Amino acid sequence: MSVKSVRELFKEVGLEGLVLYNETVSDTVENAAALLKCQPAQIAKTMSFIVNDAPIVIAVSGDAKIDNGKYKAVFKTKAKMIPFQEVELLTGHIPGGICPFALKENVKVYLDISLKRFDLVYTGGGDEHNTVKVTIGQLEQFSAAQGWIDVCKDWAGI
Repeated sequence: MSVKSVRELFKEVGLEGLVLYNETVSDTVENAAALLKCQPAQIAKTMSFIVNDAPIVIAVSGDAKIDNGKYKAVFKTKAKMIPFQEVELLTGHIPGGICPFALKENVKVYLDISLKRFDLVYTGGGDEHNTVKVTIGQLEQFSAAQGWIDVCKDWAGI
């Protein structure tokens, strides 16, 4: 899966140019923002969790952090991240490249409202050398998200 599946997804809809290859590693919010010359908050970091024994991912703004109380209110359980060594097995993407696109079929995607303040965001692209430049509408459409949720602490700038 991973980069190949992300590229295929966007190629199928004629938007393969949205997947950007980077010589430099873009595996963290800080690395990606420096590379892409954007605000760290515009990096849509995709975090992976286990809910009811099933993997989910949540795309949140690069400057946001999960609020345990809000998370529990939405998912009715404590936030439990997928262990690093299991991320690829459960989601189809490696840590540092996980994104809300082209995941394994059983992985539900959620988008945090912290991203809604931007017209354009950058997500991982399936590995640490690829990013995807999308509008918020494209993020919502191509991630097949379950919907928008509010699970982050108040983020900077708002």
